[in-house]
Amino acid sequence: MLTGFKQFLLRGNVLDLAVAVVIGGAFGAVVTALVKDLITPLIAAVFGKPDFSALALTINGSKFLVGDFVNAIVSFLLIAAAVYFVVVVPVNQMTERRRRGAPPVDPTTKTCAECLSEIPIAARRCRFCGSPVSDVVRSV
Repeated sequence: MLTGFKQFLLRGNVLDLAVAVVIGGAFGAVVTALVKDLITPLIAAVFGKPDFSALALTINGSKFLVGDFVNAIVSFLLIAAAVYFVVVVPVNQMTERRRRGAPPVDPTTKTCAECLSEIPIAARRCRFCGSPVSDVVRSV
């Protein structure tokens, strides 16, 4: 299941991204409360600090607020996980169940036995190598 979550984050599918933005906005208040009321006290109990916002790095007088960035990453991952496990996984399961009930799609291509190229199912000769193609060729 975590592999699917990783693929969801890295895939860049526009439809999934649109769903994630809409649902993520709706989950924003819930996740903010989760981070503020549960995760932050847990961090305080483990690390002795209420959150990561106090973490900073100073180089040549410039202060880098590393902690704020870490807080933002934690919030993002929680929102993404909520969207994935509450919306994407159930929708994918529902789509898969619908697909199982549908009749199999007839193949539109077949494989040339000589050069292994995909050619139209009605072809009599391979357009790549020119060899005759019999009707007993594997379907793709």
